[in-house]
Amino acid sequence: MQEHTAVVRDIATLEVLRTGRVEETGDPMLPYRLIGSDGVEVDAVTEFLHHMLADDDSPASLRSYAYELLAWFRFLTAIDVAWDRAGRAEARDFALWLKTVKKPPRPRRPDAPRPGAANPVTGKQTPGENYADRTRRHARAVVRSFYEYHREMHGRPLINPFPKARTAEDEHVNAHHNPMQPFRRPSRRAEYQPREPRRIPRSIPDQAFNELFAGLASHRDRALVAFYISTGARASELLGSTRSLALPEDQLIGVVRKGSRALQHLPASADAFVWLKLYQHQMRELVPDGPDEPLWWTLRRPFRQLGYDAARMVFNRANDALGSNWTLHDLRHSAAKRMIRDPHLTLADVQWVLGHAHITTTELYLSPAQDEVVAQILAHHARQRAEREKPPAPPAPGYRPEVLEALLGPSAPGGGNR
Repeated sequence: MQEHTAVVRDIATLEVLRTGRVEETGDPMLPYRLIGSDGVEVDAVTEFLHHMLADDDSPASLRSYAYELLAWFRFLTAIDVAWDRAGRAEARDFALWLKTVKKPPRPRRPDAPRPGAANPVTGKQTPGENYADRTRRHARAVVRSFYEYHREMHGRPLINPFPKARTAEDEHVNAHHNPMQPFRRPSRRAEYQPREPRRIPRSIPDQAFNELFAGLASHRDRALVAFYISTGARASELLGSTRSLALPEDQLIGVVRKGSRALQHLPASADAFVWLKLYQHQMRELVPDGPDEPLWWTLRRPFRQLGYDAARMVFNRANDALGSNWTLHDLRHSAAKRMIRDPHLTLADVQWVLGHAHITTTELYLSPAQDEVVAQILAHHARQRAEREKPPAPPAPGYRPEVLEALLGPSAPGGGNR
């Protein structure tokens, strides 16, 4: 009988080169493609991305999946295994490599905080040197779906390197999920799947938001932030709005939702439209004003549509002045928290505004943040102390002090002190 030899690799010394790339094509039929380490387009990935596009996935999703598959193919190149020959051992080693490898270093300012350090103002940690659990979970899901497509379409490879959850029923546990009920969790995680981190959306306290808003330098920035905090729209959704989608007479602004890509008109605060009017008056005759033209522009020549990176840099300048590290997405969390705290709004109202597919996602905002719990408990202790320090209530009329003292002792209300 032939003895089985386990494949054991030294992941600690494995060198995975940054070869290959994800290329933007400009072709709406295939917005992105993966170029392998040999400079040739990876046909298996191209076919999978075509499948995703036909399945109504957005170009942003295709880009995200292509980058995750780029990491997988780089790893396979480093261990010299063809993609259709990869098995359970390669999946195990890839999961271990993602868990231990450090992310590629990025240029950092000399005064930038060290990776993983907590900001003294917000308490939020800066990104660490290693890949986050959520990133590793996403990578595993992408590679598994890539192999599942090829198994179902072509019958190869015979086995998906990344297995499904341990029990047969787990795969369909939420297949017919009632959106009014919480999701059921599978009984066990699948192999090589990082534990799901607990999501606690962090909102910006009102005082911190006021300071942040005061640090904004232009009417455009004030209008943007006012819309973010009053609509809860995602940064990319609001930045994609056109002039015709801003309806001040109805106090609505239209955004194209990230997931469904459906147009939805969101109610916004009156202040947001005031700042928008001031910004548009400032930019009058400087940028096109057609109904289909972008709503948000850069403030310097040559004028062009304001993108996410530029908006983030503007927001970071206000952060730098305060020593904080709030993000644009924290404004969405803050808007959700404000709506949740309003007793006149239902959870379904907030779900609609935020564009959540499932109400269980909206329920995350019901959980209090750490600073909110601390403040509530400290207030509880203060009330308890005030209750203890209150003078005792006087006895009811008709009771003689000597009788109360005989029954309850010298410390009784109205009794003597001996």
